Amino acid sequence: MSVAEARARLAPLAAEADIIVRPRDAPAPRVFVADMDSTMIACECIDELADYAGRKAEIAAITERAMRGELDFAQALAERVAALAGLPDAAIDQCLAERVRPNPGAATLVATLKARGVRTVLVTGGFTRFAQPVAAMLGFDRFVANELGVAGGRLTGAVTGAIVDSATKRAVLLAEAQALGGPAVAIAMGDGANDIPMLTAAGLGVGYRAKPAAVAAADAHIAHGELTTLLWGLGWPRARWAALP
Repeated sequence: MSVAEARARLAPLAAEADIIVRPRDAPAPRVFVADMDSTMIACECIDELADYAGRKAEIAAITERAMRGELDFAQALAERVAALAGLPDAAIDQCLAERVRPNPGAATLVATLKARGVRTVLVTGGFTRFAQPVAAMLGFDRFVANELGVAGGRLTGAVTGAIVDSATKRAVLLAEAQALGGPAVAIAMGDGANDIPMLTAAGLGVGYRAKPAAVAAADAHIAHGELTTLLWGLGWPRARWAALP
């Protein structure tokens, strides 16, 4: 039975359990590339930041449509960031302290992958000011993110430099994988439509509590369990997971 046939036969069980099917001869993973917002952490940072400007509902609605693939990501990002113009820069640190939390199992997942020699990369359409501390907190080897414009202690309402979008995510995954053996040794994880190109480029693309378009594109979907479900799917029992400090 092929992997595709096995996934199709097991699909009806997905409403009750997370199922990850891999070939017996699948190569050991060498690189893990993950989205940040609503994947490794439990919120959308831009939505929470918008709350400090009194515009969360408006911005969250745009984020939801962008993650479902209903809006162009770059245009949606520009619109949302523009709504933050004038917000004090200090609101970012306040948001980090008050609202940004890892999803269950995130630190154990990253630590276990690294302990087994897997390079870990956080790549996000979000912002460096969030991605850098999140990457450090969870132990990622590298992060790639957008840069919010700041002048005079306030957000300018613009992103500086090139936009980290779906094409960037795919390019990062392919470049990292090429250095370690090719796409077959890569695992990608994400939840939104802008993650689809990297999910489909990886040897194993995993959705996490994902939007319908990302679920359809992924090889597997974690809808019920913690992020450590991926470790079970790789055949690594709990006894082989890394212990956290």
